[in-house]
Amino acid sequence: MNRTCSECKGKGYQVLSYKICEDCHGTGVKSQLNVKNHVKGISNQARERFELDEEQEVPCGTCKGTGEIEVRETCLECDGEGEINQCRKCGKRIKTGDYCPDCGEDKPMVYILPANAEVEDVELGRNYKGTISRVENYGVFVSLSKNLFGLLRISSPSKGKGDEIIVKVTDAKQRRGEMEITSSKVKDNYELVKVKRNIARTRIGDITNNSMGKTVRLVGEIIQIQQTSGPTIFTVSDETGTTWAAAFDQPGIRVYPHLDIENIVEVTGEVNLHSGKIQIESESIERLHGPESQEARQRINEALDKKAEPEITELLIESEILNRLQEPMRRAAKAIRRAVLDGRSILVRHHADADGICAGVAIEKAVVPLIKEFNNSSDAEWHFFKRAPSKAPFYELEDVVKDLSFALEDLERHGQKLPLLVLMDNGSTEEDILALMKVKIYNIEVVVVDHHYPGVVEDGKVAVDEYVDVHVNPYLVGGDSNITAGALAVELARMINPEVKDRLLHLPGIAAVGDHARSEEAEKYIEIAAEKGYDAEDLEKIASSIDFEAFYLRFMNGRGIIDTILGLGNREKHQKLVETLYKELHKRVEWQLKAAMPNLKTQKLENGVVFSVLDVEKYAHKFTFPAPGKTCGYVHDQLVQKYGEEIPIITLAYGPDFGVIRATDAVNEMFGFNLNTIISKLIVEIPEAGVDGGGHECAGSLKFVEGLSKEVLQRFAEKVVALKK
Repeated sequence: MNRTCSECKGKGYQVLSYKICEDCHGTGVKSQLNVKNHVKGISNQARERFELDEEQEVPCGTCKGTGEIEVRETCLECDGEGEINQCRKCGKRIKTGDYCPDCGEDKPMVYILPANAEVEDVELGRNYKGTISRVENYGVFVSLSKNLFGLLRISSPSKGKGDEIIVKVTDAKQRRGEMEITSSKVKDNYELVKVKRNIARTRIGDITNNSMGKTVRLVGEIIQIQQTSGPTIFTVSDETGTTWAAAFDQPGIRVYPHLDIENIVEVTGEVNLHSGKIQIESESIERLHGPESQEARQRINEALDKKAEPEITELLIESEILNRLQEPMRRAAKAIRRAVLDGRSILVRHHADADGICAGVAIEKAVVPLIKEFNNSSDAEWHFFKRAPSKAPFYELEDVVKDLSFALEDLERHGQKLPLLVLMDNGSTEEDILALMKVKIYNIEVVVVDHHYPGVVEDGKVAVDEYVDVHVNPYLVGGDSNITAGALAVELARMINPEVKDRLLHLPGIAAVGDHARSEEAEKYIEIAAEKGYDAEDLEKIASSIDFEAFYLRFMNGRGIIDTILGLGNREKHQKLVETLYKELHKRVEWQLKAAMPNLKTQKLENGVVFSVLDVEKYAHKFTFPAPGKTCGYVHDQLVQKYGEEIPIITLAYGPDFGVIRATDAVNEMFGFNLNTIISKLIVEIPEAGVDGGGHECAGSLKFVEGLSKEVLQRFAEKVVALKK
């Protein structure tokens, strides 16, 4: 009888002593020195901004916040297995069986067959415990299992229907399941032995509707445990697929409490249907140890790793930058596919604008069908996939707190593995680091697909790469932000699931127009959208409608509505909704411009730059669409229409503690203008102002303390004036 080792309490090791954690020197948190050493390549400004030079309230990843490290040794009592087999009677350790030779020899054995036992599971001459199913004048019928029975010819039986009785099997009839049985001499003082069926392993992928009613033996990994008001449901996965195994003892009581997710187990039971899905009504679920467990895990890992490899997919367009990004995109696709196969949920975080939403939806359309295919739960797509918009173009602390809370709750309440985090149109910048540091404390895998400026690139790496498992960004291979996150996501989605190719062809065009991308790649994607029936005007309307709807959706993903706007559902509804939204959007933009344009201050500087400023706090409507950032964009577009795109134009919309900047590509081409560089300089020059922000080279935001707004804005204006060709 396997029992949890009393020496190590099932851990497989014993703690000899404790020593001070060398990484945190016993504090339990990252020390000042350790943070500096760990966060490599971060600017001094970023250190100050994130207070990385001070002690962080982040637990040490090595000691998990305790300040101490366990000094362990393999448990000698159980040889590291966590379980030992003991004699039921005397407790002596034995290799197999339930009793040691000393205890077993004195007592006769009485065997109990599993419910689905067949003729081949019976040994002639053995005593078996059965149940009386029928009483006749000439004897009683005894059921040894659901499929096996025999007639015990006795007169005046002392027991009735439903009573247990011990009989001896003398012969078996293969065809009908009939046993020749006689009365057993065993009455009292016997030992019960449960018979384990000798069944060949069945692969989960081989179980079909034709398997109904058959008893199977599975070997796989537990990927989820759910406690219902009735049975405990174990989700088990092997190298071929996933299924459920139901185990029941008492209503609402957890069965096999020693089992946990990621355990390798052997499941024996009958194949049935539950809510239209195949389910195993388990007779037994046993955790495997040693070589058997290692062999199964290796078999599963190798098979899933091979299955996770994305299909080689040609890019939609010719691009040197995209060619260089194919390998990191392949790794990102593999990470996402492997998460699906591992039974992990996937959390997609994306910026709440047209580009970010196109990126998030592209991944959603690729992943959800795979979840449905590889997970037999009818509502798997809702449990194992989540798409959530982020207001900021970076991973905010508010977002990471929500994500970690929900992930840990799912782990605790639903026995669900920690998710794969996929960041779209954010995740690359220094502003993302603190949130990612918190994620990595829990060893959550992170994939980033972004096109924002990530900082200085050295040997193809940036600061955030220390906290990211796969990073896809054009800047890492010599590109820039004009290849949008939406375009990258669609190329990635086709690697994840080639079946979505035709549905998503127009999304990169929407993302390019929505993000005002100017590049050969953007033009090629716009041409592809045109081939699908979306001209430049259509793309602009869709992108604007997405931004408009996103303003009111706030933190909701708007799954159905967004699909309609993007043309991923009914085409007629798509056209009606876009026209309705665009008409209303246009009215609100005109309303905002009527308030803003007369108060816009514009001057042409000596260097040729047309520089405009607008106080949106005083001269724009608040708490409505368009918000300050979008208002700046629409004002800037008016100026571009007036002066032309070839003219260097910079527009600044500001409030009490923020500024939003838009610039034409001509400013970057003629003067090397980069908003991120300017913000970095302001951080150094005015440290007391708490300057923060960033974005693309020619579009982004600026944040500062309200009391020093005049000085920050003046310094920014001075740098615009100082621009030289």
